[in-house]
Amino acid sequence: MSPVGRLRHPRAGCHSKSASTKSILSTLQEQFALVRTRRTDMDRRRFIGAGTAMSLGALAGAVGPGRGAAAPLPSPAPLAFRGEPSKLKIIGVRMVRPRPARPLPAYEPTPGSWSTGGALVANPMSIYPKYKAKRTSFMADDLGPDAVEISTDKGIKGIGFGGPGCSYVIEKHLTKLLLGEDPFNVEELWDIMWRSTLYYGRKGLVINAISALDLALWDIIGKALGLPVYKLLGGETKPRIPAYCTGNDIEQHLKFGYKRLKLAVPYGPADGRDGLKRNAELVRTTREALGPDGDIMLDCWMALTEDYTVELAEIVAPYRINWIEECLPPDDYDGFKRLHSRIRTTRLATGEHEYTRWGFRLLLQYNAVDVWQPDITWCGGLTELRHIAALAAAWNIPVIPHAGWSHGGAHFIMATTNSPWCEMFLPPPGGTPEVYQRFEEENQITRGPEGVYMRPPDRPGFGWELVVD
Repeated sequence: MSPVGRLRHPRAGCHSKSASTKSILSTLQEQFALVRTRRTDMDRRRFIGAGTAMSLGALAGAVGPGRGAAAPLPSPAPLAFRGEPSKLKIIGVRMVRPRPARPLPAYEPTPGSWSTGGALVANPMSIYPKYKAKRTSFMADDLGPDAVEISTDKGIKGIGFGGPGCSYVIEKHLTKLLLGEDPFNVEELWDIMWRSTLYYGRKGLVINAISALDLALWDIIGKALGLPVYKLLGGETKPRIPAYCTGNDIEQHLKFGYKRLKLAVPYGPADGRDGLKRNAELVRTTREALGPDGDIMLDCWMALTEDYTVELAEIVAPYRINWIEECLPPDDYDGFKRLHSRIRTTRLATGEHEYTRWGFRLLLQYNAVDVWQPDITWCGGLTELRHIAALAAAWNIPVIPHAGWSHGGAHFIMATTNSPWCEMFLPPPGGTPEVYQRFEEENQITRGPEGVYMRPPDRPGFGWELVVD
C-alpha cells in the first residue's frame, strides 16, 4: 500500500484559525474566486454536454464488443506493431508470486502509518463498529496469487498483475484461450476473453483476471521489440510525470517535496458532526502546512452519503480542494449525478472500482464526475484502459489512474495526453535513508515547479526487475 503515519495536529475547533492560517486564507480567497469562475464555465459546458452525452447513449444503445451502432464508442489509435505476425506463440500460462530483484531494506514502520493499516480511514464498513478501526478486519484473506506469467516458444516471458482472486478464473478458464496464440494480437485476445466470460463476468474477479493476462501480453511485446511499453503506445507526451502522494503522513510527504497531497478521510456519517469537524480540521492543518499554492484532494473510499458529501464540500471549501474522490458506492450513478449538480466548490472523481469502457460510459451518460480514475490491474488491463482514455478524451475528461505509478500505469500516463498526473504511495515512514533513496531511484524521481515528478522504466516491456521461482 503506501506511506503514511499519524498526523499530529491541534484539536482546535474547525473554525478557529491561527494567524498563519488567516494569511493563507486571504490568498486562497482570490484563488477560490477563480475556481468558482472556472466551475461556472464548466457547469455551462455540462449543461450543453449533458444533453449531448445522453444523445450518445441513445444512439449507441447497449453497444457491446462487435455490435453495430449508429455512434460507436471512440477507439484508441491503431498500434504500429500489429502490422504483421510476431512469429511468437504462447506455450504456457501460470500464476506466480514475484518478488523484487532488489527488495527495499526491511524495517519496522512508524506506528500509526496509513499504509500499514494503523490509521483510521473511512470505508463502507465504518457503519459497523466492529469493522471500523481497520480495513483488514473485513477484507479478504489471501485469495491466491494475483500475478501471472505467460511464456512463449522463443523464451520471452511476460508478467502481469490483476486484482484479488483472479487466479481461479485464469487457471480454470482463460488459459486455454491463449495457448497457441500470437501474443501481439492484444485487441483480439482481449475481445476473446471478454466475450467468453460474458455469461458470468463483466466486472470484478473476471476483469481482474483479464487485466493480469493483458498486462503480461504487453510485457512480452515490449521485450520482443526491445522497447518500453510507453513507446509502443506512441511515445512520450510529457518529459516527466507530475506526481501526487496519497496518505495522511503530511510531514513526511512535504519533507520529500510533494506539492499535491491526497488525504484519506478518517471519519464518515456514522461519526456525526464531530467527525465532520475532525475531517475539516485535518484539511485545515494540511493546507496550513502545504501553503496556498499546492493541491489537496480527499479520498473517501465509498464511505459517504450524498448529504454528508455536500456538507463536507461546504466546510472545506475555504481550503481549495481539487477533488473529492469516490464519496459514494461505485454503482450509485444517480447519486453521483445529483452530487455533480449540487457541489460547486470542487470537482468529483471516481473510477477506481469501475470496470471496462462500458462502465465508464455510464459515468459519462450520467454526467457523474469530472475525473476518471481507472486501475490498470482491475479495469481490464492496458488494452481496455486505452479504450477508456479514448472515450474520456472525446469529452475532455482527465484520466488519472488509481495507484498510477505501479503495475504499468506510469507507461500509460507517459503516453497519454489526457492523463496529467500520477498517484504515488511512499514507503511507510520509519525507514533508513536508503529505503527512500532506492524508491526514488526505481521511480526516477525528480523535483521541479510542481513538486515531485516520476518516469516509468526505460527497460523493455514494463521494465520490472522481478524474481519468479
